[in-house]
Amino acid sequence: MEGTTGAPAADDSGAAPVRSVRLRAPYLLFLGEEASPLKAKTAFGLRDWAPERCLAQLRMPGCGVDLGLPDLAPRAAAQAGARALVIGVTPPGGRIQTGWTAVLREAVEAGLDIVSGLHTPLESVPGLAEAARAAGVALVDVRRPPDDLPRATGRRRSGRRVLAVGTDCALGKKYTALALARAMRGAGVDADFRATGQTGVMIAGRGIAIDAVVADFIAGAAECIAPAAAPEHWDVIEGQGSLFHPAYAGVTLGLLHGAQADALVLCHDPVRRHLVSWPDYPVRGLRDAAGPYVEAARLTNPGARIAAVSLNTSALAEADALQALDDAARTLGVPAFDPLRTPADRVVASILS
Repeated sequence: MEGTTGAPAADDSGAAPVRSVRLRAPYLLFLGEEASPLKAKTAFGLRDWAPERCLAQLRMPGCGVDLGLPDLAPRAAAQAGARALVIGVTPPGGRIQTGWTAVLREAVEAGLDIVSGLHTPLESVPGLAEAARAAGVALVDVRRPPDDLPRATGRRRSGRRVLAVGTDCALGKKYTALALARAMRGAGVDADFRATGQTGVMIAGRGIAIDAVVADFIAGAAECIAPAAAPEHWDVIEGQGSLFHPAYAGVTLGLLHGAQADALVLCHDPVRRHLVSWPDYPVRGLRDAAGPYVEAARLTNPGARIAAVSLNTSALAEADALQALDDAARTLGVPAFDPLRTPADRVVASILS
């Protein structure tokens, strides 16, 4: 894959190190025809956590998402300084849509790299690879995992780890991990954000999109993402999926086992009643969700515990949001915060305790 480093060498833990991803910035964020902000997590994540890299947005007819960035076509974006078009949405199945082909070709011919976190390889888009070679630009499939991931060992390793887990998908696990890593560093803690999804990898420039890993190697990939470290070092690991999701629970369980987290931060949306796109599956409450997460995590770390709650209160007014945070804290007896709305100092203290 263009845009990544070469073959890895084993570190002292026996795990293959995670490859770095080099992306040319600034970006033109492609939103396609997406109508739902929940399906534009990549675009919003880059806008919120790497704003200096985001130049403009590209929307097709029918798009209902707006990042608040200038709307530019590929050639105009390239003339304004863009170096890559980043696909910022996740359509059903994580597949590149056939209606995007002309726009992607136009971007390549304008001199832009194409960066995708979808399951469909960019080279499978008719004519795109040939056009990219002719234009001298790169096709970067961020979701493609390394080919030589090991199986998990299950052995305890040095260093400390905190993992964001959730009652559903798309409710703030990435934002929680990024906010905590920043807050911990601000408090003088040796801490790193560890990316496990395509957007996190784009933000951090390093990581593995763990939902693209063959099932037998998910836990092993997690061990590689957060390998042995100095005793006081903290890895803040981005969560994926949910233990209670009919489609994605397997990814979550493998990540839980490989992370060997000392502390779990349970992420939740207090107004969401059913799983996104799965209306027959209600969202579990915090108390019902905490026990299964701790039980699963303790397979590889018997000391795992829920250290805090992270709420996505974006749909609530200020007073209602503060009440929801108070209710969550009382429910589980741990601090609660919203990574975009409230300070993280009490949550950091709980994680470190």
